[in-house]
Amino acid sequence: MFKKIILSFASAALITSPLVAHKLIDPGPREKIARGVFSAVPTSTWNRLQQKEGKFQEVWTIDGDDLNRIIFFGGVPIGEPLLKETHKKRDPLPKVKENMLLPDIPILLERTYRTKYGTAIMEIGQQKPAELAGLPAIFFEYRYVDGEYEVEKNGEAYAAMHEGKLYLIAFEAPTLHFFERDIHLFRELVGTVSIRD
Repeated sequence: MFKKIILSFASAALITSPLVAHKLIDPGPREKIARGVFSAVPTSTWNRLQQKEGKFQEVWTIDGDDLNRIIFFGGVPIGEPLLKETHKKRDPLPKVKENMLLPDIPILLERTYRTKYGTAIMEIGQQKPAELAGLPAIFFEYRYVDGEYEVEKNGEAYAAMHEGKLYLIAFEAPTLHFFERDIHLFRELVGTVSIRD
């Protein structure tokens, strides 16, 4: 039964959201990620998606955007949202603020998802001090229900503020099967990340 549910969701996700790969990301050193801000060393093959929802964003996936993805937000400046606004006047997205502290970043992501995607169910889990590319950072876990498929997804993220810009890397996948299968690839990648000012 479990396999049938996963395969059914995977089939639906791939049919409605086909994998549009702009470029294959092979294992090994990779530079100029997310507007040239990040460098990293993936240990497995990924696909960089052609479409993106914000000018500071880059998305990598293995099986498709709905099944597993790493999201890079590279150097989002003060006054800018994480994603492109759909209805700027009616439903403005939250912006990076000048006085933003590390604990404010998970809230920024949550409010962005609720506004951009209409995510009704989302909760932030464990938060703790961390490091991202040598910068003081915050690690946080989150969980939300995908509104389109009503599938629960888990997420892990690392985020830092540096010289008035926000740097965030997150991994998301369905709680069943895909998250546990692929999260180690994200954790390995984070340890190799560097940031270019």
